[in-house]
Amino acid sequence: MENISIPTIIHLPKFLDQRGNLSFIEEYKHIPFKIKRTYWIYDVPGGESRGGHAYRNTDEFIVALSGAFEVILDDGEKKESFLLNRSYYGLYVPKGYWREMVNFSTNSVGLILAPTLYEPDDYIRDYDEFLKLKKKP
Repeated sequence: MENISIPTIIHLPKFLDQRGNLSFIEEYKHIPFKIKRTYWIYDVPGGESRGGHAYRNTDEFIVALSGAFEVILDDGEKKESFLLNRSYYGLYVPKGYWREMVNFSTNSVGLILAPTLYEPDDYIRDYDEFLKLKKKP
């Protein structure tokens, strides 16, 4: 897989079967990194949001395994919204984007894959700090 530098919807393989469908993700083939961390978001109460931060060094790949939600990405100059509502595609998010996940449908489950282990210092949780970092030459 070629290196991707902007947020991109990636379509995953899907195998349709009368017994149920199957999709999968392979590192370096469907996503441009080796998976070191996997986590999921679920049982989000109505009206709540998740995210509200950026990463200094972590890319992510986000899939709505069940239900739907929006991912709003901000590069410091413009915002773009991506609706994730199919389990056979996901959103690649490069490091350096402020991200927020909103409008979760009932029983939605979001799967997130990352090439880094959890590191609290990698997070930028203050939006003003994020904007200052984005404006540095």
